[in-house]
Amino acid sequence: MTRRLLECSFNDKLCVVREQQYEVIIIPTLLVGIFLILLGVILWLFIRGQRVQQQTSGHQGISSKPGDLSWKASGFGENVSVQLETSIESLLQATTPALSKLQVPREQLSEVLEHIHNGSCGAIYRTKMNTGDPAKSKSVVLKALKEPAGLHEVQDFLGRIQFYQYLGKHKNLVQLEGCCTEGLPLYMVLEDVAQGDLLSFLWTCRRDVVTMNGLLYDLTEKQVYHIGKQVLLALEFLQDKHLFHGDVAARNILIQCDLTAKLCGLGLAYEIHARGAISSIRTIPLKWLAPERLLQRPAGMRGDVWSFGILLYEMVTLGAPPYPEVPPTSILQYLQRRKIMKRPSSCTHNMYNLMKTCWRWNEDNRPSPRVLRLRLEAVAQNADDKAVLQVPELVVPELYAAVAGISVESLPYSHTIL
Repeated sequence: MTRRLLECSFNDKLCVVREQQYEVIIIPTLLVGIFLILLGVILWLFIRGQRVQQQTSGHQGISSKPGDLSWKASGFGENVSVQLETSIESLLQATTPALSKLQVPREQLSEVLEHIHNGSCGAIYRTKMNTGDPAKSKSVVLKALKEPAGLHEVQDFLGRIQFYQYLGKHKNLVQLEGCCTEGLPLYMVLEDVAQGDLLSFLWTCRRDVVTMNGLLYDLTEKQVYHIGKQVLLALEFLQDKHLFHGDVAARNILIQCDLTAKLCGLGLAYEIHARGAISSIRTIPLKWLAPERLLQRPAGMRGDVWSFGILLYEMVTLGAPPYPEVPPTSILQYLQRRKIMKRPSSCTHNMYNLMKTCWRWNEDNRPSPRVLRLRLEAVAQNADDKAVLQVPELVVPELYAAVAGISVESLPYSHTIL
């Protein structure tokens, strides 16, 4: 800005001050104006981009013209449904070759279904499967995917079938007999262990029942070791495949007439195999969890060893809930004080020593399943095979659920396959 010397002299200080005041006012005004112009341009470009994006997505999502009467009649939702059905059919076709050896013709399955349980994926039934000889039809468990199922649910169900295929066969794991996945509805066919879960067996041993369905409802110390050894063999098998079970408990073990034990409930093992982590929505009763699990640290096989010690307690007490004097929500504080369960009156010192090795706070100090099995086998050689374990009190399911920290609906009264 040039001074106006006609109005003031060069040495007029008042004139110079006024001139500087004009500069102080005009320059910020110009800067604010430039900023507002730039802001307007940016907003205009943003709004224009949003409109273009909406128009593009609209053309991609609608296959017919807006004026097409057939599109108006059917609706956009039906178009999405058709696309979803096509995606599911494509998925089933893509996985058919990998599961071809497991396919069971649907006509071999009986139409008579006995509802057993509602699992995480859908209903679970018991039915008969034709083996080619009508006199030798086989009892199997049918796990059905609930309908209607979305693409994610179908993928997850197929993944669980392929997980069983990856595991292979082991005498102490529930076996996959086959599947029906060439079309909807989807089925997983599992072997039937008709005698049911170990927890129900233990509760029945408290009654005056001698035998039922060919199963002797008596349990000795030596038989506790026999069942425990089989569970450890299953855990060794999982460990060899770099997996762990994550929910070792009597409710997740099936028992046969000859006391052959089958570990089931492999949902957590599948999640670790498929996703590398346990789903945040899955809940496991707190009283069976190792301290590191309660502290939400990474889980591992040594956590299964901790839970195996709880399983020994369950068996020797004929299905009593663990930590009966501790509320489920206070179990972490109880363990942080380095407390463990006291020895039950029906438990020998040798068995209690095994439990205590499982309940070491530091997971690195707990034995592996193989080392624990070898110790168990050594102790079992001198175990009592005559005296029958006895607990006079019958179990009240509602009371058990409250003390154990689980829901009554989740109790496996007769059969569990998850």
